[in-house]
Amino acid sequence: MLKKALSLIAGAAIALTMTTAAAAFPVPAAPAAQDAPPAGAAPAQNESRRDRRERERRANTNRNPDQLREAAEVIGRATNTTCTVQKAVLRGVSDEKQSIYEAECREGGPGYIFIDSTPPQALSCVELAGIAELTVYKDPAAVAGLQCTAPANQGGLEGLKTYATQAAVPCTVDRVVLTGKVSAGNTIYEVGCAGVDGYWINKDAAGAWKLTPCIELVSRNEVCRLTTAEEQAATMKGWLAGSEAATCDVTQGRFMGGNANGVFYEFKCAAGDGIITRMNAEKAVQQVYPCATAQRIGGGCTLTPAPAAPPAAAPAGEE
Repeated sequence: MLKKALSLIAGAAIALTMTTAAAAFPVPAAPAAQDAPPAGAAPAQNESRRDRRERERRANTNRNPDQLREAAEVIGRATNTTCTVQKAVLRGVSDEKQSIYEAECREGGPGYIFIDSTPPQALSCVELAGIAELTVYKDPAAVAGLQCTAPANQGGLEGLKTYATQAAVPCTVDRVVLTGKVSAGNTIYEVGCAGVDGYWINKDAAGAWKLTPCIELVSRNEVCRLTTAEEQAATMKGWLAGSEAATCDVTQGRFMGGNANGVFYEFKCAAGDGIITRMNAEKAVQQVYPCATAQRIGGGCTLTPAPAAPPAAAPAGEE
């Protein structure tokens, strides 16, 4: 769903409703920013940003500030948005003649884009900033789509850090971005951590935040773009501290899976043989298996070259 919506964001269609910043959101396409044209008039083509801003300015002069605020408040209430509108401007209308408002919230922080569609839509400036970042990350030449422009509504990417706080991510968070993936109807976000392994976070069907370490995602052929190999190695080395495997200077590791007895990781060491460890849910080491003797555990080590097999004995009577 999110992938399809992202592909439409620079177009003229509008997707379904998003009600709150923390809710699952079908991302809308960016409507054409234009003020109400005369009946039958065609939308402006190849319009510059300056011309678009000028048309938006003229559109706002058609109604006084109280009228704009009241119109945005009606949509805010209809979408159950937790925003007490302090100020609103008319950003234009869509090709379907739906008025588009940008609202600043009295509660502070980035506000919303409200669209007078059927049903009405409330689009968080935080989410829109995240979508724009992901769109441009995937294609630097892409158009980012509809964005909030009011000074009070900036800092959307920083606003995504609120989700990491809500999810109680156990690290010093340096950045949060959208992944472009959806799980159980909710968007997945990637959290980058300072100096250690990061996470993907999303809400489960019950509305509780779920955290998945990036080291586990690698085993699924997923990519954490905010986490480096060095940060993952530092995290895994920390797990081994105080155990019999503490002498392993971890340079690489992988999640192998788990069973009723614990979870298994392979570690490549800077020197000597690698190891496989069985750990509990708190990452405390329960057992260590040298790679040389761990072939029967999950297929054995793959990060550390297996020791060479001894040469076959010569048949009796042959030199």
